Amino acid sequence: MKNTPFTAIHLALGAKMAEFAGYNMPISYSGINEEHHTVRNNAGVFDVSHMGEFILRGDKALDLIQRVTSNDASKLSNGKAQYSCLPNTTGGIVDDLLVYCIEENKVYLLVVNASNIEKDWNWISSYNTEGVEMENISDRTGLLAVQGPNAVKYMQELTDMDITNLKYYTFAKGTFAGVENVIVSATGYTGSGGVEIYFDDKDGAGEKIWNEIFRVGAPHGLKPIGLAARDTLRLEKGFCLYGNDINDSTSPLEAGLGWITKFTKEFTNSEYLAAQKANGVSRKLIGFEMVDKGIPRHDYTIVDANNKAIGVVTSGTQAPSLGKAIGMAYVAKEHAAEGSEIFVQVRDKALKAVVVKIPFA
Repeated sequence: MKNTPFTAIHLALGAKMAEFAGYNMPISYSGINEEHHTVRNNAGVFDVSHMGEFILRGDKALDLIQRVTSNDASKLSNGKAQYSCLPNTTGGIVDDLLVYCIEENKVYLLVVNASNIEKDWNWISSYNTEGVEMENISDRTGLLAVQGPNAVKYMQELTDMDITNLKYYTFAKGTFAGVENVIVSATGYTGSGGVEIYFDDKDGAGEKIWNEIFRVGAPHGLKPIGLAARDTLRLEKGFCLYGNDINDSTSPLEAGLGWITKFTKEFTNSEYLAAQKANGVSRKLIGFEMVDKGIPRHDYTIVDANNKAIGVVTSGTQAPSLGKAIGMAYVAKEHAAEGSEIFVQVRDKALKAVVVKIPFA
């Protein structure tokens, strides 16, 4: 397994560790519920250095991004970012990603999922016919996400950049915690505000940043948070997780990602997706709350009142902020309306649930 710049720190803190996307990652420290509430009510720090980062440079960099992504990157100016996806040629999604505009029309940073780094690199490279300079900086890039309603207030003390006024999906670049050339962005995956901190992992930069973050934040209750709470936090906000809610066989339109699928340009398989939009989808990604007692899990079957299979659970959990079990699932479109009764098969029982609007919290 690979380590992040913070693996030794996680071990020293007694984190419960496990393999994730080939990395030795902290799953929890004090427990999922406590960590979840720490982020919702105050602030917490996630090590997400396992994520992948690519730099694209050159006069044709934007053209390449426009060709392979569903969103319209031509709308980006310096210091702005956007959520997007890489459509495949069969109607599904190679990956979802973030696109950062470092220098308009010239330099872009792509942030991809850890499990898809090689897959995405090969996919984008296969479309690079115009000599765009591509650099995979994943192994040398550290990334911390400081999330929660008080996160920015604590972090502002460590930089001269005005991160207090960073708008959603924008970023700044400068010195942070004494480390130069750091990107601080506001693209959060928890729905509780905060910032992400990207840095070149050299000369002890990671340890320095970590120590400074906790020097200013720990007296106010800032705590390290594991990936388990990251999952409950993102699910409460209805954010998709690649491999669960979206994958190579789910279209962005089925997943409710029409807002990042722009037909003002041509991109991979855009003609197929445009036809799907015109004709309508046969299934939709929905949110649901359990009525009967039980916790839905990935790949559980969804049935109707007649016990006929109508879909499948993609993500599910007992939501700490809500005190109830929630989930997301693909169901046939005729069962996707808010208020519809559906049933989740848990072992030999069909447990009642109801379709609700996303986000849950």
